[in-house]
Amino acid sequence: MFKFLRKMKGQSTLEYAVLVIIVIGALLSIQVYIKRGLQGRLRSAADDIGDQYSQGNTNVSKTVKVTSNTTETMSQGTSLTRFRAPEMTTTNRSQNMINLTQEYWGK
Repeated sequence: MFKFLRKMKGQSTLEYAVLVIIVIGALLSIQVYIKRGLQGRLRSAADDIGDQYSQGNTNVSKTVKVTSNTTETMSQGTSLTRFRAPEMTTTNRSQNMINLTQEYWGK
């Protein structure tokens, strides 16, 4: 009786191992098709995003100027820095847009 039960345990373990090998083999064989599907979806999403932005419609020019006035003194190996005037930041920004009727969307 015990010999028969031992044979059944070994047989079920072998069946599980064969089943796992078959599943792994199936996943490896369809790996290429899964990759192609995901790449196709990614490309489609990127193409949809690309149609919404037009580089020719917007021109931005930004200039930043920072000015500070400081005095630095050295005495006995120690440096001391003092601001003589507050720091000034000047920002100039301009933006130009072309006429949207001139834009070609390709459709």
